[in-house]
Amino acid sequence: MTDGPDAATVLKALERDYVVAVLRAPDAERARTAIAALITGGVTAVEVAYTTPEATDVIDWVRTEHPEIVVGAGTVRTQQQVQDAAAAGAAFLVSPGLDAAVAGAMIDSGRMCAVGALSPTEVMAVAAYSGIPVVKLFPGSLGGPAYLRALRGPFPELRFMPTGGVAPESIRSWMEAGAAAVGAGGELCPSSAIATGDSAEIQRRARLFLTAVRSARDSRTTSHS
Repeated sequence: MTDGPDAATVLKALERDYVVAVLRAPDAERARTAIAALITGGVTAVEVAYTTPEATDVIDWVRTEHPEIVVGAGTVRTQQQVQDAAAAGAAFLVSPGLDAAVAGAMIDSGRMCAVGALSPTEVMAVAAYSGIPVVKLFPGSLGGPAYLRALRGPFPELRFMPTGGVAPESIRSWMEAGAAAVGAGGELCPSSAIATGDSAEIQRRARLFLTAVRSARDSRTTSHS
């Protein structure tokens, strides 16, 4: 285990922030430009996917230049990536699916971990690892909020973070279905905007997502009062 941010504290921060920006960029420079735009737009949690070249360097840059941001590593598929991300200061680690060796390394890193699952069988396999507090429901677009609501019937104690196909207009539905947080990729950071460095578009989308979160929470507060 390596020293790093307290996993429970990071989990609380992600649940508070609710929207985790999942970033995939063609190179490190455009990744940094997109992340700067996300931060300007108000996003405070960013997951840098390891499909991004020099992802480790990008994670280190966010941690150093923007310490107020909760930065993590996504699409973690190897033990080496776990080690590199932890060394760079990633606060959390996300894998698209369950691999025993990778999951073990993620837990040993001491970071907050989320592992992808879709079917009930896969959810049970991830839940068997006590050091993995979050199930990444992926791809979330396949079943939508109704599928998450159904899954939470037999798994009410689990925290789910749906990723894939999450849009501002679906935030309320995901929240009502019981999502602890959501991962937002292309709807928040479209590949076209990243490729062209369109920071204004990314900022605009970031504000739409955050407005949707506030609206959904206000609605829940009103309905429960």
